[in-house]
Amino acid sequence: MKPLIRAFILLLLLLALTAPARAARLKDLVAIEGVRDNQLVGYGLVVGLAGTGDRRQALFSAQSLTNLLERMGVSVSPAAIRVANTAAVLVTATLPPFAQPGMHLDITAAAIGDANNLQGGILVLTSLRGADGQVYAIAQGPVMTGGFSSGKGGSTQTVNHPTVGRGLGAATVERGAPSVTPKGTVRLQVRQSDFTTTTRIVAAVNQKFKAEKPMAHADNSGLVSVVVPGEYSTRVTEFISELENLVVEADRPARVVINERTGTIVLGKDVRVSPVAILHGNLSVEIQTVMQVSQPNPMAGGTTEVVPQTSVTTKEEKARNVVLKQGATVEELVRALASIGSTPRDVIAILQNLRTAGALEAEIEVI
Repeated sequence: MKPLIRAFILLLLLLALTAPARAARLKDLVAIEGVRDNQLVGYGLVVGLAGTGDRRQALFSAQSLTNLLERMGVSVSPAAIRVANTAAVLVTATLPPFAQPGMHLDITAAAIGDANNLQGGILVLTSLRGADGQVYAIAQGPVMTGGFSSGKGGSTQTVNHPTVGRGLGAATVERGAPSVTPKGTVRLQVRQSDFTTTTRIVAAVNQKFKAEKPMAHADNSGLVSVVVPGEYSTRVTEFISELENLVVEADRPARVVINERTGTIVLGKDVRVSPVAILHGNLSVEIQTVMQVSQPNPMAGGTTEVVPQTSVTTKEEKARNVVLKQGATVEELVRALASIGSTPRDVIAILQNLRTAGALEAEIEVI
């Protein structure tokens, strides 16, 4: 059996034999409304490059450098500047919820001009703005790339992406994050909307915090509202902590995920197959062309010609069949497909045909 199909079968068997328990902490299933990350972006300059910065085609790089020098008391025309040690970059960062001034953030700097390497560069003071246009952080510091580029002319070697770099803790928060602190009611946003999961969350919360009137109710399949008890009115953070540590058994629809580019297939244990017979066989056609040289005899007056010789071979394997009974599981399906020597590509085609025939009780998602 080929290593690829053997690994594929082992993966499916492990999934099939795993215990059906799906209990998870509430914090892994929901997000608190108002408690979210915010994206920041800014435009800056990376200096100190060893001749790998922007060239004359990137005019905005020279203009940015002249503006920076002018603020420092040096007046020079953009047309008179020609430096290869500077690169214009876009700087991005993620502002976590409740971030306070003075906290440090990691940043990512990506070249937007024709610079080919940011290795060894230093990001100059760059303001990072949110979607509302306000400055929330200031970034400055060395940029570390996860790759490199070396060589000249036609002999060069590039590893990973040297035009993108990271700055660990290079940004300092200057303005508090626009997070909303829950007060009277905590709204839980279910990450994967599901009516059954939402109902179980409501039941778990009401069982944990017993009150005369149920504290939690489901607004819809993706949102649960929880009233903060009176004893926690001044301790909302502690209340949310207790909510997050509740254990809830999540429910997910039966699904088969297929990645046709890599031949990867993932099936859940809840996938069921109706009674069905699978007939599988291979037909291969091989065409070979061999170039032969036809040379005339001496004094024959002919010319030498290259004559292609084409041969066609057809090979058809005998069809192999399996029969699955009522309520067949993933394990039985995997063993049946392995018994007829199916490859991952064959399994993908078989699963799609089973779904079309109405014998596969699961959603098929192709990524």
